[in-house]
Amino acid sequence: MRVGSLCTGIGGFDLGLEWAGMQISWQSEINEHCCGELRRHWPHVPNLGDVCSIQPEALTPVDLLCGGYPCQPFSLAGKRKGKDDDRHLWPEIIRIIRGLGRMGNLPSWCLFENVAGHISMGLDSVISDLERVGYSCWPLCIPAGAVGSRSIRHRVWILAHAERDSIQRRTPDSAGGGIKSYEEQLAGLLFPCAWPSLSVARTYRAGNGISAQVVRNRALGNAVFPKLACYIGMAIKCAEEREMTNAELMMAEG
Repeated sequence: MRVGSLCTGIGGFDLGLEWAGMQISWQSEINEHCCGELRRHWPHVPNLGDVCSIQPEALTPVDLLCGGYPCQPFSLAGKRKGKDDDRHLWPEIIRIIRGLGRMGNLPSWCLFENVAGHISMGLDSVISDLERVGYSCWPLCIPAGAVGSRSIRHRVWILAHAERDSIQRRTPDSAGGGIKSYEEQLAGLLFPCAWPSLSVARTYRAGNGISAQVVRNRALGNAVFPKLACYIGMAIKCAEEREMTNAELMMAEG
């Protein structure tokens, strides 16, 4: 699966989704330190720069669009200005998604991450925007501590799947003989997914999954927890494989 990464930061999302077997097609970041780390770890992946300047028609089509757009407008630690905060970049992200949709390049999946304070400020608008474009949305509140982080790090993850293939969105339940919705399938896949036999702390010299040489405090504080992105990425891949199998079965039966 090909991934487009917006508001990339130091690449926490990208690292986790690569662990899940996905391929990063392009990134978007303007912070000087973060851009340096992206060049070092993804030297062959283009950085498109400021998300506000990206034109959808210039983007290579991807299967999944991800992004950890700035949390400052919603964070309980800030002034919570919401849409009045000049760091509020969601309007730019949905502009890009709408443009991709108009060109017929709407990604099958979107995955975004933000602070838990987003739940009580702005999340409804984000979900409504995605649904109007044609996505079925599922917000998940999952702390990084649930998958082994040393900090709790409560975060809301916004998972969206395009509703283009409405016939395939409800598939036979082989265990019970009934019909499961796409969201029900994904719920069953999310946490039972096998985690690769990898010692994150030993390999990357830090329990947070990112090398101590890579980070600076601000960049790491804003980063997505890669291991959790990997879990969700593996669940998405499992759901995609099941969808393909069910589509082949329906074609054969037809």
